[in-house]
Amino acid sequence: MRKNLDYGLLHAMTAFVRVVDAGSFTAASEHMELTTAQVSRLVSELENRLQTKLLQRTTRRMSVTSAGERYANQCRTILDLVTEAEGEASGARMEPTGRLRVLCMASFGDRYVVPLVTKYCALYPTVSVEYSASQYVPNLLAEGVDVSVYLTRSLPDSSLVAQRLGDVHGVLCAAPAYLERHRTPKAVHDLADHACLRLVNPSTTAHWELTDGTTTHSLQPEGPLVADKPEAVVQAACAGLGIALLPAFAVLDCLRKGDLVHVLPQWRSPDVGVYVLMPSRKFLEAKTRAWIELLKAELPAALERDAIQLNGESKPKRRRSRAANFSG
Repeated sequence: MRKNLDYGLLHAMTAFVRVVDAGSFTAASEHMELTTAQVSRLVSELENRLQTKLLQRTTRRMSVTSAGERYANQCRTILDLVTEAEGEASGARMEPTGRLRVLCMASFGDRYVVPLVTKYCALYPTVSVEYSASQYVPNLLAEGVDVSVYLTRSLPDSSLVAQRLGDVHGVLCAAPAYLERHRTPKAVHDLADHACLRLVNPSTTAHWELTDGTTTHSLQPEGPLVADKPEAVVQAACAGLGIALLPAFAVLDCLRKGDLVHVLPQWRSPDVGVYVLMPSRKFLEAKTRAWIELLKAELPAALERDAIQLNGESKPKRRRSRAANFSG
């Protein structure tokens, strides 16, 4: 018999969907600003109302039942419709306001996203922005993030909504002093005889995959340094420790100043996509929609400008690709 929950049903549905999407009661409670016990009680009351087991819970793990999966999908549709109705009635979706949480890969964000955060704050003073950087695949729902900018060759299956805004790629480079001591490689196979500085993070692979547009070459590099952030590898390359395969945007300034030289400029890494990720919601809040529109208006053009500059620094000249593409 249905009782007790008629006036709090939407609240319980929200709690249940948060638990399913975040993967834990703790993450859901933090996002809803409730205690874990309160969220657990809401889900239990929902199960009692439905006379159906939605979640299987033990002391160590939680899983969603098949009935729970179906019910969660239906709840999302209902909650989206409620959000849309309230937004249209109150006008809340029309004006950006509140707190916007943005996550981005570190060095890519430093070059491209942080300037846009500053511009966004100036355009929308009623919004408070929380910006953070991470090299790893975000759990937007568990971390309460509204939008992430992430670089990857391919997106894993997930409930997140993704929009591709451009591409970046990696280039080979080394300090002039290193090349004077060890000779500049003339062919891609020569790289096997050089010290290689490696960038390894979720957007890259431990091996180097290179292409000249018609053929590909794979190399298992060896050298004195492995790091998960481009800045560390850039410093090592500038110090003359070896040849590095790095995101074009991370080395553009060093190439311009002459601290690094573009090695084998006809070879590069395959493209990596630049994605905007957001929770799977049909109706975006105004603050989120405004931020995404700013990214779409500014970021592709910034990538294109840097791609043009990279071609100006490369010797010999080569046909320009759409944009500079690799991990941040």
